Amino acid sequence: MRKIFSIYLLALVTVFTACDASSQGTDSPGIAAPPVSETTTDTTETDDFDYLVDEFADIKILRYQIPGWEDLSLKEQKLVYYLVEAGLAGRDIMWAQNYRHNLKIRNALENIYVNYQGDKTSADWKEFETYLKRVWFSNGIHHHYSNSKLKPGFSKDYLDTLLADTNTELSGEAYEVIFNDKDAKKVNLNEEEGLLLGSAVNFYGPDVTAAEAQAFYAKKESPNPEKPLSFGLNSRLVKQNGELVEQVYKADGLYGDAITEIIKWLEKAEGVAENEKQAKALRLLIDYYTTGDLQTWDDYNVAWVKATEGNIDYINSFIEVYNDPIGYRGSYENIVQIKDFDMSKKMQVFEDNVQWFEDNAPIMDEHKKEEVVGVTYKTVVVAGEAGDASPSTPIGVNLPNANWIRKAHGSKSVSLGNIIEAYNQAGGPEKLHEFAHDEEEVRLAEKYGELSGKLHTALHEVVGHASGQINPGVGETKETLKSYASTMEEGRADLVGLYYLMDPKLEELGQTDNAEELGKASYDGYIRNAMLVQLLRIEPGDDIEESHMRNRKWVSAWAIEKGQEDGVIEKVTRDGKTYYDIKDYQKLREIFGDLLRETQRIKSEGDYEAAKNLVENYGVKVDQNIHQEVNERNEPFKSAPYSGFVNPVLVPSMDASGEITKIEVTQPESFEAQMLEYARKYNFLDENEAAE
Repeated sequence: MRKIFSIYLLALVTVFTACDASSQGTDSPGIAAPPVSETTTDTTETDDFDYLVDEFADIKILRYQIPGWEDLSLKEQKLVYYLVEAGLAGRDIMWAQNYRHNLKIRNALENIYVNYQGDKTSADWKEFETYLKRVWFSNGIHHHYSNSKLKPGFSKDYLDTLLADTNTELSGEAYEVIFNDKDAKKVNLNEEEGLLLGSAVNFYGPDVTAAEAQAFYAKKESPNPEKPLSFGLNSRLVKQNGELVEQVYKADGLYGDAITEIIKWLEKAEGVAENEKQAKALRLLIDYYTTGDLQTWDDYNVAWVKATEGNIDYINSFIEVYNDPIGYRGSYENIVQIKDFDMSKKMQVFEDNVQWFEDNAPIMDEHKKEEVVGVTYKTVVVAGEAGDASPSTPIGVNLPNANWIRKAHGSKSVSLGNIIEAYNQAGGPEKLHEFAHDEEEVRLAEKYGELSGKLHTALHEVVGHASGQINPGVGETKETLKSYASTMEEGRADLVGLYYLMDPKLEELGQTDNAEELGKASYDGYIRNAMLVQLLRIEPGDDIEESHMRNRKWVSAWAIEKGQEDGVIEKVTRDGKTYYDIKDYQKLREIFGDLLRETQRIKSEGDYEAAKNLVENYGVKVDQNIHQEVNERNEPFKSAPYSGFVNPVLVPSMDASGEITKIEVTQPESFEAQMLEYARKYNFLDENEAAE
């Protein structure tokens, strides 16, 4: 999946900042199921909607609404409900993929939380609550963004007391890892430490090296080399008797109990599909989950891309490869979407003009597509998320990932409209004045920041990921660019957006009244975030490892260096504070164009060394003095740097025969209530399965 996260919303606003009984899973030991009246509240779309649910550590938990729900037919509401349930059925897969002991640790912590009868006003208990919430938010014991292991604010002795008082079992490696230095990084991108051996993510056996895994897949051949299969996408690679073996995710394979439950709900969804194309795609997805066959996965993606009619769509399966240090294995995720007709119509202009953008891109002619086919762009209303998309969610998505499918059949791009709205409603401008260079930068951000964010999302997803082509005979980017593939692709898509945000074409297309000022606001925010504010997201002394953070850093640092002689961007120190002042925006646009040309060349030619040099030299290292300064400047501000969401709860009413007669949208009362309800209802994996 190609994702864009809420960087612009945070950058320019806060400176970057009750179900059908058949869905019941096996209750976790000691996990009580609070009655519906205690976990949810009725809600309709209102202007006084309370978006904020909770704040803890560096996290803010928000709610989102589902506008237009009452306008859907009952059949459409059923389709949404079944797709949401299918997504939640696989929730524990994401936990198991993230780390082998996650489920065991989570079950123990939840059992303590529900059953502890001791002092819940003490500082130690508050630290325990915070740690559990952070684990919930990250789908495991590693930070959702930095990938570093979460550090508890309580001692071993205190945890021992809680375990004993609640008769909870947690021992061995799963217990020790909470406090020791082992498995410190979920995803390690430092090759010197071993891309796989240094990563805790549970995609590979603990003794599988990156070289062994890459050699294993180098021997695999697709039936049609022009349509390469996504080898490794839906499996875990382990050693058995010294030989590498794939444990495939499928109904009778790894994670089979959860997958069987996913299939059950997808079959219900297929029964109320809006049209035959949609039904065909769902049948192929069911076949894929049943067999684990990668050819079926490609057939499904082609059918899914072609299923463009109807009001409901979805993303479901093992898709995103960011969590694999070598880019083969997909994380489980689910997003269920309802079409926003008004906004989709307004944004269709990008879909209609995608060929113009391709033809006028500053890349080599041989790297341009003669015909960009099948691109669709919609603004959607999210009805539910799970796995890698929840609680932390993107604001835009572009799929599928396979380059040959995108070239031959096109892609779907979506902007998650109600998620963006929730971010906007919950944000605040308190940091902008601190990190902006001057009042003109503030004025531009306040006037054009929100719009430039929306347009950059559209350009990033529709044009950026759909643009360019790989040279004949050059392999997929995960094979050629390896651990740098993800950050290079995200940087390339960002550069497409940055280049066009100042183009007069946007005025011609009716997207802005002033492309120059719009572009200035976007350039200011991008440089400001990349060089200063995003440092709030990493620990002092750390390098930048997350792919999106890396791409913003190498894009910006490269541009600053290339424009240094002409004074394009000036690094300013004033009253002991650092700022970046863009002196020549048009020249900066040219520099972005030059870097886009080079980035596309690297991808098209599979130039690994050039990718490595670009990322390592410009995107990884942090000026520790600047980092300390940024942290000190941020101390007066209370707003958490990360936000995520609880999901609305869809509650069906049944008649005497068990048929759904109505589905009501409710909201969870609290983050912890939803997490405990999920643990009770969607507990389909044995906690030891992930640790084998």
